[in-house]
Amino acid sequence: MLASTNAATGSRALLWKLGRVVALPALLILLSGWALGCFYETNDDAVITLLLRGNMAVAPVTNLHLYFHGVAWVLTTLYEAFPAWPWYGFALYGLLYLSTVLAFAVLDRLLRPLFSAPTITVLLVLFFYVAWVEHGMWFNYVRVPMLLGGAGLLYATQRLGQAGTLMMGLLAFGLAWLIRPSAAMVALIAAAPGIFWLGGRRASVLVLAASTLAVVGGGTLTLTRSTAASNYRTLDVLKSNLNDYHLYRPTPVTAPDSLAMQAVEQWMLSDSAVVNPDLFKRASRFEAGYFLRHQFWLKATETVQQLLRDYFQLLLLQVLICWQVFDSQRYTHERRFWVVQVMMIGLLLALGIVLKLPPRLALPLLDLWVLGNLAYLLDARHPRPRLAPLSAGLLALVVLAYGYKTWHRKAVLSQEALRGQHILARFAAGLTGHEAAVVVAGLEEAFKSQSPFREFSVSAPKLVLLTGWPTLDPSQPALRQQLTGTRDFPTAMRALAQRSDVKWFLAPDAAALLSRFCVLKCSGNPPQVRWLPLQSGLGPAPVFYAPHVETVK
Repeated sequence: MLASTNAATGSRALLWKLGRVVALPALLILLSGWALGCFYETNDDAVITLLLRGNMAVAPVTNLHLYFHGVAWVLTTLYEAFPAWPWYGFALYGLLYLSTVLAFAVLDRLLRPLFSAPTITVLLVLFFYVAWVEHGMWFNYVRVPMLLGGAGLLYATQRLGQAGTLMMGLLAFGLAWLIRPSAAMVALIAAAPGIFWLGGRRASVLVLAASTLAVVGGGTLTLTRSTAASNYRTLDVLKSNLNDYHLYRPTPVTAPDSLAMQAVEQWMLSDSAVVNPDLFKRASRFEAGYFLRHQFWLKATETVQQLLRDYFQLLLLQVLICWQVFDSQRYTHERRFWVVQVMMIGLLLALGIVLKLPPRLALPLLDLWVLGNLAYLLDARHPRPRLAPLSAGLLALVVLAYGYKTWHRKAVLSQEALRGQHILARFAAGLTGHEAAVVVAGLEEAFKSQSPFREFSVSAPKLVLLTGWPTLDPSQPALRQQLTGTRDFPTAMRALAQRSDVKWFLAPDAAALLSRFCVLKCSGNPPQVRWLPLQSGLGPAPVFYAPHVETVK
């Protein structure tokens, strides 16, 4: 009788656990998607889908070179088999769900010795609300490797000695590394304190295994990378140092270099004869004094303001955790705990000042920091944490304030999505379905804040993108070769301008720069081309342009 009672109790406990760890994350992600919506944080994800689907290349791009190693081939295969389905959104949200399950499993095991099952459920819901809801609402692929890699390693550490979970953790980290190697490595660094608190010295084996995976993977990519892919990687770093991180100061001397740097600043990177490593050596440089005077304090201030403005709820949670540790004498390795806090603050500031700290990177870092601190706070050897009434009241007010902020963000993103849809509708309305190609510049901005589950499709066989990071992709010269018979950028633009079955949908700044660029590059080599708008009064939004071909006499 006693055995059957214990078995029934164990079954109920297992069902509660599965419900909290497996079903609750799915329910919360679906509920947040229904109530708040799903929006792309940047245009990167939508542009990646156009490459995967072959809309912006000769054929579906199975190798994105810098990320989605191996994963791109799987996605292109799915798109070719079932083109109407949003496979990119399905795949990455599926991995986001897996990351959430792993994080909930870690928290569930930490909370079980201290709280009842209903209380644990409430605490997990609160954690999702203050630390996780943004990931599904304001989506970007970089969030996935950060969360998947970090949560996978924490999950495996918590269950050291179990071969299956060890493999699961390494597989999660390995998949994260394939999606975005640099993000997975940052996740490993951010999760390291939590790994240490959960596993002690024994966890060094897991850290070593994950590091070995990354080193072997990086070495394999380096050895197998083509010359074109290596050049792509180099230019991607150089343009990021100038456009994204503001580490370089433009210092062009000649008129052609000045025009070329304007092209880089407007993300018009297609012409390898102009935008190449030599350009950055000649026309830009890092100046420590200039950076300290004009960028260091500006970026430091912006980073601190962003963290306080957007993630005050998590910063307060960290303060409460630190107060619990400070207020009790029963915590071991307390000095190490405070060293970790200084290191994590330094990591956030260093990324923000030297590189950049966008939301897709900031929140995953904060989440892994919180998980690590909770692993220290909720150790079964330590006292059960208690909230003073004043702290509980303050936390409740912050939760309400964050709810208002999240709802306001939904309204802002919805308006931005609507503006983008108007641009995409104007674009689609101007096509007849008989175009061989459409040359676009600035259209990618309309993809920001669109839904990951809404696929963008056009009747034109190919899109030729003139602005954005994909213009560096090795697939783009091949597309110009197919359409015009040449990879040379200005020659291809002149050839496309003389075809009646090619349309031009350009942002005004890009059109003006393209005209100046082609006039300079075509000097003494007719015909010259200028692009004139067919519409006006729409501000910086892209509109259709007509090429005006002039023969130089």
